[in-house]
Amino acid sequence: MKKTICLLIMAILLLSGCGSLQTSNNEQGNENAEAASPVYGKKAAYILNMPSSDIFELCADQCVETAQKLGMTCDVFYSDGDDEVFKKQITDCAESGYDGLFLSHGGEAYSYRFLSDLLQEYPDLKIVTFDTQFKDENGEAQTIEGVTQFFQDDAGLAEELLDYTCTQLYPDKKPVNILKVWIPDYIAAFDRREVGYKKYADEGKINTVAVIAPTDYNNAEESMYNVMKETLASYGEGDIDAVWAAYDVYARGCYRAIKELGFNIPIVSVDLSGADIQCMLEEGSSWAACACTDFKANGEQGIRILALELSGDYGDIKDPVTDKATNYIEMPASLITRDMLKENTTIENIYDVAPKQYGDIQNYVTNDWLKTYIGY
Repeated sequence: MKKTICLLIMAILLLSGCGSLQTSNNEQGNENAEAASPVYGKKAAYILNMPSSDIFELCADQCVETAQKLGMTCDVFYSDGDDEVFKKQITDCAESGYDGLFLSHGGEAYSYRFLSDLLQEYPDLKIVTFDTQFKDENGEAQTIEGVTQFFQDDAGLAEELLDYTCTQLYPDKKPVNILKVWIPDYIAAFDRREVGYKKYADEGKINTVAVIAPTDYNNAEESMYNVMKETLASYGEGDIDAVWAAYDVYARGCYRAIKELGFNIPIVSVDLSGADIQCMLEEGSSWAACACTDFKANGEQGIRILALELSGDYGDIKDPVTDKATNYIEMPASLITRDMLKENTTIENIYDVAPKQYGDIQNYVTNDWLKTYIGY
């Protein structure tokens, strides 16, 4: 009897031990699988040279999430548009051992020289830039070896809005009188959008009534609201056919002023956030359309490109349109109009009503190991 009891106890202990061993092996297997990522343990940063906003928070959150799927980490920094702070954040990250940097909205006047010099000092550092032009001291466009430049199709964003304004809002009018909300020589994205805007102006399809901008970039929406109220005081009903805004934060200030003063002026703007959708869905809203890319997708694309640089897979960094290896990528523009939206539309489910290219996984750079860890 005692022998039988002892045998039972031993069996239980063995089974318990085997179970523990199995759990340990499973955990080890998961760790090994994660560690098999070519960029496992790499440290990245997303550094934005702008004040934070809804769309940039979407981008930052997706950067962090994508990095985690690849076994990396990603820290987020904002400079609030201060170039010196931005450059210091970049230098500090390089000095403290970050492996890769996803840099957004660097200034045209310094980015090429500053980043070239930085990479001389830290040759193993990998960099991807967003909305950043590289030009030398003579104003000539340049590239930096090993650095991928990443943009939205900014000229396309401007053209989508103006085509909609001219063909859908005012099909029988030429030129259409536009109040332009834009800042010259401010950021690369605005300069690139000017290319699309200028095309319509040169063709005589639009007439620019005035150009306005916020006076306080760090409180842009409220500033734009005040500027718009002052501007509308100088114009009567019918003097302005539409407001074209280069940035959705500016458009929100304009929308509030138009609504408060009772004007009936359609707004078309670049970029899209949850707050914009709420404004567009309001009864009687004058906010007619947004041209945009998916900023969650922009965050993911930036980290995907950075991961391919870190793993040395430059041949897999391909243009989403041509499918050819490149160091210069643009995300396709999408037009989302007020009449596409449904009562329950949010930034999370906008994919249900947006054009196919908005956030389309076909736009992402990828390869076999990225598909393994991200799923596509």
